[in-house]
Amino acid sequence: MIFQEQTYAVLIVSASEKFDTQTRALLPGTDFYPVHSVPGVGQARRMLSERSYDLVLIQTPLKDDFGLQLAIDVCSDSDAGALLFVKADLLETVSAKVLEYGVMTLPTPTSSVLVSQTLRAMCAQRERLRRIEAKQQSVEEKIAEIRLVNKAKWLLIECLSMTESEAQRYIERQSMGQRITKRQAAENIIRTYG
Repeated sequence: MIFQEQTYAVLIVSASEKFDTQTRALLPGTDFYPVHSVPGVGQARRMLSERSYDLVLIQTPLKDDFGLQLAIDVCSDSDAGALLFVKADLLETVSAKVLEYGVMTLPTPTSSVLVSQTLRAMCAQRERLRRIEAKQQSVEEKIAEIRLVNKAKWLLIECLSMTESEAQRYIERQSMGQRITKRQAAENIIRTYG
């Protein structure tokens, strides 16, 4: 991921310093920054409440909990992706429990190549979510603008006895004449007549 603008904030949740060290080696600072580590679920939940992360990597089991519910909560309550590292003999059982929440799983031990590929896939999914979020925000802003314009139109209809089409044209003319958005024109009308 060379020459990218976006870096990914990572939280590593593991009771093993060896796992932490090996995982950090797969997270170059040009792509993954900041990278924080905590040894248990309690600390992870605290960190997640203080800031947002793009990726949460959990090596199970943890000292204070297995980590399964943490991974589910990460995917359910935030935009972050969660990756569970699970002993190979538990992989199928755990995967079946977390798949519907969007949690990814890998067996331990695993190869660094597989971990790197999985991290890239998670980053791709994170970018996809960012685009969806941007579109959703744009739609919400347009809906808010439509509501304001409608409110302004009804104020013009009530206060100045305009028809709906006359009120619409009035707002459009105000917008063009003053070189402001329809939203700003509607807000001005609402301040004046509201």
